[in-house]
Amino acid sequence: MKTRKSLALLLVLAVLPLLKAQDIPVNYSLGENNSDRYKFSTVLSIDKASSGETVLVRTYYGGFPLRPKGHFIEIYDTDMTLKSDYNYKYAGTHMVDGFVKNGQLYLLELVYDYDKEAYLYKAHQSPIDDFNFSERVLLSVPSKEVMNPLAVSKYNRKFGNGFSTATHFNDDKSAFAITVHHREGKSEKYKIFLFGTDLTQHLKYDFSDQIKEKNYAFENIATSKDLKTLYFMGKAFFKKRRFTAKERKYQYELLKITNSGHTSQEFVEDGKYPESLKPILLDNKLVSVGFYADRKDNRYNGLAYFEMNPHTLSIQSKKYNPFSKQFMDDKFGREVDATVKNLIFKDIHITPKKDIVFSAEEYFVTEGESFDGDTRRMIDRYHYNDIVVAKLNASGDMDWARNINKAEVTQGDAAYASYSAYGQGSDMYFFINSGENPQKIGTDRILFKQGYSRNPNVFVIKIDAEGGLSYKKLIDDKEVRLPIMVSRPFVDKSSDNLLFYAKRGSKKQLIRVKVGAQNSSPSK
Repeated sequence: MKTRKSLALLLVLAVLPLLKAQDIPVNYSLGENNSDRYKFSTVLSIDKASSGETVLVRTYYGGFPLRPKGHFIEIYDTDMTLKSDYNYKYAGTHMVDGFVKNGQLYLLELVYDYDKEAYLYKAHQSPIDDFNFSERVLLSVPSKEVMNPLAVSKYNRKFGNGFSTATHFNDDKSAFAITVHHREGKSEKYKIFLFGTDLTQHLKYDFSDQIKEKNYAFENIATSKDLKTLYFMGKAFFKKRRFTAKERKYQYELLKITNSGHTSQEFVEDGKYPESLKPILLDNKLVSVGFYADRKDNRYNGLAYFEMNPHTLSIQSKKYNPFSKQFMDDKFGREVDATVKNLIFKDIHITPKKDIVFSAEEYFVTEGESFDGDTRRMIDRYHYNDIVVAKLNASGDMDWARNINKAEVTQGDAAYASYSAYGQGSDMYFFINSGENPQKIGTDRILFKQGYSRNPNVFVIKIDAEGGLSYKKLIDDKEVRLPIMVSRPFVDKSSDNLLFYAKRGSKKQLIRVKVGAQNSSPSK
């Protein structure tokens, strides 16, 4: 593990027009400040039991260099009081995620079994009222061990290491899909599985015949309520075609899978190149939204919308909505020849009128050097830059698009960077960390500068139904003396609450944010 070093640089928020801070009905309350025995840890999952208790699972690290040593589980009651904890002294190889279902805590792991010479997906399962873990194998795939079996994702696509796999949860986290790309002798195999979070297997599909010409890196899923239909959206990378330096080597495809077979739809049109597409099931409609480019590169020009037949995947209507001048002014001011690129889908909110509010983040990875005395080593730096927000009406036309300019860099735990989003009614709320009060940098632009604080403030940004932006400082660093994991909350839509975890060193604390609260003063 790389020790977390927060290198957040600056946050720029374009606001046009500015609204008053008191128009933002968001409140917060604090849980007790607790001591913690594990100085180095990362959050694996936060979930809620049917009793209302919050179950938080952390991977803790020790030794030199730091490596996983086990998993520490905390149970909080509805008042954010630490009720109990449990040390599961199992480090794990590749822990994927955790979730709570029917009073049970499940930890999903990918592990290599040397005796069987196979990769296993295992679920570690225990009742949350009396911890006693048992293990259950969900999948077993014969393979040689590889350096990074979780290499295929939206962030890092590699296909040539002999085995690669990825896990994708649906939006309400009621199910997860697993893809496995591996070799059987001289043949390449690609298999797709769908499990409910009760570990029932609903789908198993052999997709091997389709990878002779293309490699697939899926990014987003949608599932029917009965979990009998899986929609998988991602990039299909061509294997054997020859390309010029300026040509795009992939295309977006939507895959529909049932136990009886599959159907696919390519998004191909001269002069229009979709990016970061997300499938959404709206009542009886299937739509896909995302971005598009006018050229075969990573420069985005606007928002794309496709309405599709949920059975055949045929495209019934499509809209290409170019970015407005207001959006470009938000993002770049008066800069000439600026480009929008590297956008990764983050959040979808459906309003009561069935409008779609779509948000994405500019994300990329660079390599750099780190010096420890006379020792030099190469490191990855993870960049979390601009937030793009757009509203499409129920017909797919864009009402508005706004840009929240920011630039953050981290070398380790990204929980303190990026942002979280929450939609309520026709409004969207975004939560970000920032070290200082905003500074005006132009007539209609405001700068949030990170500064040197180790306890950054939390700001809330509101975008209303008309695209108007406002902001306020929600949590002051003098009130909460711990940095807050602003991008890893538990979101409870039934109560309009977001539960954030604050942690540093030997101290920890929960913070509950209430959206829709009229009184903005904290309660403790």
